[in-house]
Amino acid sequence: MTDLLVEKNGAVLYLTLNRPEALNAFSGEMIEDITTEMTNAANDDSVKVVVLSGSGRAFSAGGDVKTMGQNTGSAVYEHIGRLNKCILAIQRLEKPVVAVVHGFVAGAGFNLALACDLIVAAEDTAFVLSFSKVGLISDGGGLYFLPRLIGLQKAKELFFLAEPLKVEEAKQMGIVNRIVPLEQLKDEAISFATRLSQGPVQSYGKMKNLLQEGLNKSLEDVLELERLTQMLMVESADHKEGVSAFKEKRQPVFTGK
Repeated sequence: MTDLLVEKNGAVLYLTLNRPEALNAFSGEMIEDITTEMTNAANDDSVKVVVLSGSGRAFSAGGDVKTMGQNTGSAVYEHIGRLNKCILAIQRLEKPVVAVVHGFVAGAGFNLALACDLIVAAEDTAFVLSFSKVGLISDGGGLYFLPRLIGLQKAKELFFLAEPLKVEEAKQMGIVNRIVPLEQLKDEAISFATRLSQGPVQSYGKMKNLLQEGLNKSLEDVLELERLTQMLMVESADHKEGVSAFKEKRQPVFTGK
């Protein structure tokens, strides 16, 4: 069995972490396969949205506890290098990536979800950043993503104390976008992804890039990037279709062009 299930339905690419017996703890194969699929999605115009979920009882436990304490520093360096490529592939993909989570979302599994653009969570979801309990620091970009979402002080609390975070609290903090009953999670994921896939994917991608870049730039820089990007967007087919649809009082049919 592969550690990552891949299915394409229409314009949506579904990726499912598939080590349920290990709560979808990361393997080298899993991480490399996610990176490959994100790269392929970037080059496939038929893919408009990517959905990342987990099989079995959890989204992901992050690092595999079976190998903890056995790895050398150099082995960990190589493993995190693979993980870093995966996180960057998600962030650089100019298409929406939706994490659909349930059950246990821990450690680097939490950080993998944070790397995605939106998070839809089941009511049974529990988040935890357990690195400090085993004398480690967070990896997988958590030290970058989390303070930008919830502020520095609250991020320190979650990293230092490693206390579980209930899904309702995560939504209040802005980590989670939507919460649904577990039995409705799959249907909500399909509905959410389908809605995104029918939108102007080129606009989504440009805004994703500018939102990420804007965190580390001045207002003047962001204003100029908006100006330059909008100059290109007004000549896109999707903009012309959007204007026509608005005037004709109908739903637009975007093509991503």
